[in-house]
Amino acid sequence: MVQLTPNPSFSVKLRIQGPNRAGMLASVVEAIAKVDGSLSTIDLIEQTLQVSVRELVVDAYSEEHAQSVVKAVESLPDVELLEAYDRTFRMHQGGKISVGGQQPLETASDLAMAYTPGVGRICRAIASDPARSYELTIKGNTVAIVSDGSAVLGLGNLGAEASMPVMEGKALLFKEFAGVDAFPICLSTQDTDEIVETVKRIAPVFGGVNLEDIAAPRCFEIEARLRAETDILIFHDDQHGTAIVVLAALKNALQLVNKDLSQIRIVISGAGAAGMAIAKLLRAAGANTLVICDSKGILSSQRQDLNAEKQVFAVDEAGDLADALQGADVFLGVSAPGIVTTEMVQSMAQQAIVFAMANPIPEIQPEKIRDVAAVIATGRSDYPNQINNVLAFPGVFRGALDCRAKTFTQSMYLGAAEAIANLVDSSELNAQKIVPSVFDARVAAAVAEAVKRVAIAEGIAHISD
Repeated sequence: MVQLTPNPSFSVKLRIQGPNRAGMLASVVEAIAKVDGSLSTIDLIEQTLQVSVRELVVDAYSEEHAQSVVKAVESLPDVELLEAYDRTFRMHQGGKISVGGQQPLETASDLAMAYTPGVGRICRAIASDPARSYELTIKGNTVAIVSDGSAVLGLGNLGAEASMPVMEGKALLFKEFAGVDAFPICLSTQDTDEIVETVKRIAPVFGGVNLEDIAAPRCFEIEARLRAETDILIFHDDQHGTAIVVLAALKNALQLVNKDLSQIRIVISGAGAAGMAIAKLLRAAGANTLVICDSKGILSSQRQDLNAEKQVFAVDEAGDLADALQGADVFLGVSAPGIVTTEMVQSMAQQAIVFAMANPIPEIQPEKIRDVAAVIATGRSDYPNQINNVLAFPGVFRGALDCRAKTFTQSMYLGAAEAIANLVDSSELNAQKIVPSVFDARVAAAVAEAVKRVAIAEGIAHISD
């Protein structure tokens, strides 16, 4: 049975009022504990001789669980529930981003320069030299986050409108971690030709495009065509952002177990956008033995149902995931919850590394293999070693935009992974810490510098100073 862990994504805030007497708060805390709520914070808002008003934040593991917390507090005698709300829904109320001006607009002089007639001079300058749009408009620091809503997180094909909260969140992360302005472009089509054509038509506004939550295999063609048919940066984060962070984490994990990337057996569960990109980057980094499994088992040369992307990684052996894991040094899961058993991990090589990254429920719960695997990572923030794309994409775009790189390359991704890995000092490196925190202020700058350095060395940067 999967153990559910309370977390902030299902948290509620409760404002309560009760008599100002000993034991009152203790009764509230006890009621929350009895329904397995996780009390996060308690703030005293107001207190008189007669009453106390407090605000409590409680983490839950589902909407139903959150409601049970509310009901438990509500049922207490002498305690009045003044307000209760879902903190995640409240955060999204009205959206998470906004557009604001960078220049003052207070006088007629300001207006004359910002708009007519002065703006005409800027228009003519760009018409004479379109490259100046990078310096004279928002283009040089603006990214379009494009999705068709066909593969939203692990939730499936939810459509354009339902993908908006994810894309807004992505925009928030771009700005917060790298100072990049980004805007969600959620398309009401899932036709490859229409997506490509739409992005091509809006490309003049943006310095780059972050493709997001577009299902495989369509995402591969969309990225390839846009790179060929536009002159701006194109990056599919589900592929390359994930691959960069996985490689960074794996580099450090291999240091801990004293194994070499070129000599180990790596099993990847999931042959979608993330799985295939991870395989490609690992191969570029020097991995020689990669076995990929999809829902039908190992990508075997004996199978007749493999698309072109999968055929590249077809191997002679056949079987299911359990077969693939026997003797494997590394498991990388970007697939489905609960598909790996403790016995399967026990069949792996000594000092096994397990990255169970399915979200929100991993391929195997870390608690089940703590005494079996040497290093464990997940995609969740409530376990050590979170494999989170935010370690990669803000800095990757920051560096590429700063040097006006023509495109992204595998060498840039390898450089980004190395930069992330190097931020965990050897004195800090342990089984509970193989990647830096997403809040480590050094990350985006280090990744940006690495990406910029590689772009200049490869001769694909317009700006080299």
